Amino acid sequence: MKTKITEMLGIEHPIIQGGMHYVAYAELVAAVSNAGALGVITALTQATPADLANEIARCSNMTDKPFGVNLTFLPAFAEPPYDEYIDAIAAGGISVVETAGRNPAKYLPRLKDKGIKVIHKCTSVRHALKAQSLGCDVISVDGFECAGHPGEDDVPNMILLPRAADELTVPIIASGGMADGRSLVASLALGAEGINMGTRFIATKEAPVHENVKQAILDATELDTRLVMRPLRNTERVLRNKAVEKLLEIEREKALSDEKIDIDDVRHLVTGSENRRVLQDGEMDVGVWSCGMVVGLIDDVPTCKELVDRIMSEADEIIQSRLRQISTA
Repeated sequence: MKTKITEMLGIEHPIIQGGMHYVAYAELVAAVSNAGALGVITALTQATPADLANEIARCSNMTDKPFGVNLTFLPAFAEPPYDEYIDAIAAGGISVVETAGRNPAKYLPRLKDKGIKVIHKCTSVRHALKAQSLGCDVISVDGFECAGHPGEDDVPNMILLPRAADELTVPIIASGGMADGRSLVASLALGAEGINMGTRFIATKEAPVHENVKQAILDATELDTRLVMRPLRNTERVLRNKAVEKLLEIEREKALSDEKIDIDDVRHLVTGSENRRVLQDGEMDVGVWSCGMVVGLIDDVPTCKELVDRIMSEADEIIQSRLRQISTA
């Protein structure tokens, strides 16, 4: 299947593995790229730019296919050394970067000067148009279904994707709710050139997370995610657990007492260290962790190649058989 995304990024299939904190290490990324999709290392999971350079080199030893790097611009007072991370990315021969979080304007010229294609994640058409005007090459359109931060507009992909396709001139990728061949064909029909999958790739054999995490995804339904930190306007979609229920209780208590909630009120439940304990140690109730509504569509743990091949086979069957039958009926 050839789309503008496969042609631009030099990949076989229009599937991208999204950057995921404490998940997107070389083992998973290389497996995704070797399957013909685009694997993406998460830069800020690596403590320093030197660590990122080592992870890129490690991944390069596992695959000769293209892979990218996610670089999230955090709303933090103490900024990570982004210039040095970008230097490590360029020195490692990376040709595509997925940016997320804050407006990438400050660092976009540095990325573009190094010949790097930039995919920016957006949860609204207005933000997508701004990213396009700045020079981003691709927009990853994140619908309300997505894991992590879905923005504050609550627009699902059935509406957001065609709206973005109507407004933008650069290619778009569908993110949020993507799991199988149906997701891919539907996204293409709505104007996307490919799909981005996060949660679905956690439930693969190569994903370097605890087996408790993979089992939690298998056990969950589409009703088992929750939105936290809405009062802080930093909404995050996470999988329900005891830490999530505690966080929501704190939010309710603050609202009932007419007190303004502060990040310090919930920091102990949302920090990276607690997130790592969940994902890597399998302590499922110590902190919140990002997970999409797509868990309702996940019922196995294949290899990355099995998953990608299955998605493409399903997509081909839908296009060649089902849609053709309907059009000729």
